[in-house]
Amino acid sequence: MLERYTRPDMGRIWTLQNRYQKFLEVEIAACHAMAARGMIPRQAAEAISQKAGFSVERIQEIEQETRHDVMAFTRCVAESLGEESRYFHYGLTSYDVVDTALSLLLKEAASLLDEGVGALSASLQKRAVEHRDTVMVGRTHGVHAEPITLGLKFALWWDEMNRQRLRLQRAAENISYGKLSGAVGTYAHLDPAVEEEVCRQLGLKPAPISTQILQRDRHAEYVSVLALLASSLDKFAVEIRGLQKTEVREVEEPFYRGQKGSSAMPHKRNPVSCEQISGLARLVRANAGAALENIPLWHERDISHSSAERVIFPDSAILVDYMLHQMVRVVDGLHVYPENMQRNLEQTRGLVYSQNVLLALVEKGLSREEAYDWIQAHAMRAWEEARSFRSLLEEDERILSHLSREELDACFDPARNLRRVDWIYSRLGLEPQK
Repeated sequence: MLERYTRPDMGRIWTLQNRYQKFLEVEIAACHAMAARGMIPRQAAEAISQKAGFSVERIQEIEQETRHDVMAFTRCVAESLGEESRYFHYGLTSYDVVDTALSLLLKEAASLLDEGVGALSASLQKRAVEHRDTVMVGRTHGVHAEPITLGLKFALWWDEMNRQRLRLQRAAENISYGKLSGAVGTYAHLDPAVEEEVCRQLGLKPAPISTQILQRDRHAEYVSVLALLASSLDKFAVEIRGLQKTEVREVEEPFYRGQKGSSAMPHKRNPVSCEQISGLARLVRANAGAALENIPLWHERDISHSSAERVIFPDSAILVDYMLHQMVRVVDGLHVYPENMQRNLEQTRGLVYSQNVLLALVEKGLSREEAYDWIQAHAMRAWEEARSFRSLLEEDERILSHLSREELDACFDPARNLRRVDWIYSRLGLEPQK
């Protein structure tokens, strides 16, 4: 199903064609580096650079016999070469090529994911500015708390995505390493200068030390960052789903002409996109667990990580890319219902302003404990008798002896709770509302 939605660029990165193309780029760069140091003839390196080619179909055919994909790749390429084929893959071990190429793939994927995070950040920033003053009730434990604004929710998410973008960029930097250090990392058959030159040509850095492989903490960090990113998207989706409940209906994800919500109930408008994001986030988080399991390998390497990585890297990158673009669509097209927000804000008949009254009494000289007990008693009656909290307060002469009706009015004004919203926006660096 994701094939219908995944951006072609991200899907292309993880094709076998692109994987083997990266193999070839590493091999050709190695030939040039070795030729520059007199390890192989320059003419051979030039011929390899010009003539080397492969086909995925032929590699797969050879692999049926070799049961080894890199050997199948090198033999396929050798078929496109002449005598110079003897210098192709000269002095290299499989994972000199595989891991260096994998770093190129992960770096390429991170660049596209960074674009997606940037697009979502821009959407959230726009919504945060648009709804800076859209008042709604805040909720803690799912219970009405105090007034906030919808813009603050978007601003919170925007700030979180900025952190995720930095994490992604750091992870991309930490995976941008290559290695051509041989079978156990000792450079037994290649000068370390070859590794340095190959990495320079490919836009990577040489790993300071390696075994047969790059160490998997780098890769685990990368997938863990994708899991963190997916979890933020899950968080946003869960909030939208909660606010779309029928009895709440403060926001609603886009619902398009001709879309159907249920095969049985024509009235349904379900938050299916957000539910899908929540479900896919579970897969990405599970993949992070597999990446962490790949860190401890036997001695200088075993192959237990390889099969898992063929799944978790493309799947995680493609899923997060898809989730980002789905969330951009949801945020951009989100229906907002301020009238329902106002209705819900008033649903508890003023109880959301209880702390305002509490603090006002404390400012008048009451102890916090005594004032709390007075206010809580009226709050419980308001809950149980479905009465106006304000009217119950006005019936209490003790409270009226400390607070005038004008002072009570100020306690029940949401502007009092929201007077520092502009300050929060200023600290975040969000542009002022126009």
